[in-house]
Amino acid sequence: MKKSMSFLFLVFTFVIGLEAQEFKVITSVESIVPNGMGRSRIINAQEAKDYKEFTSVQSEEDNTRNKSDRGEIRVKNFEETKLLNFYNLGGIRFQNIAANDALITSMINTMISEGWELAFVTSAVESEGGKGDGQGIFITRYIFKK
Repeated sequence: MKKSMSFLFLVFTFVIGLEAQEFKVITSVESIVPNGMGRSRIINAQEAKDYKEFTSVQSEEDNTRNKSDRGEIRVKNFEETKLLNFYNLGGIRFQNIAANDALITSMINTMISEGWELAFVTSAVESEGGKGDGQGIFITRYIFKK
C-alpha cells in the first residue's frame, strides 16, 4: 500500500509539473546619458501579442520580406514607472541609483506577492561611444513565471 501511495504521489507531482507555465517580461531602461538628459523607466506591457502573427518564414523558394505593420505590433497599453537617470549635471548620482533600486525592488516584491516567480534577469548596456556621442542606456529584463 505504501508503495502504491508513493507511486501515486510521484505521478501526481509529475503531472502538476507538466502544467503550462506563463511568463511575463518587465523591462527597466536606465539612462546613462551625461548631464542627466536621458529618460529612465520601468515598462510593463498590459496586453499580450502573438509573435506568430508577425513572423514570416524565409526559404530558398520564398524569400518574401516580412511585411508586418509596425502599428499592429506596437503595444498601446503599458504601465510606465518613472526612474531617475544615473547622471545629473554634477556627474554620477548615487542617490538616483539607490532610488531606482528601491522602485525595482518594490516592483519585484509586488510581482512575487501576485504569485509570480522571478525566473531570469538579463541586462545589457549601450554606453557613450566617445566624444560627441551622448547616448547610452542600461537595460534590464526581468523574466517572471507562474
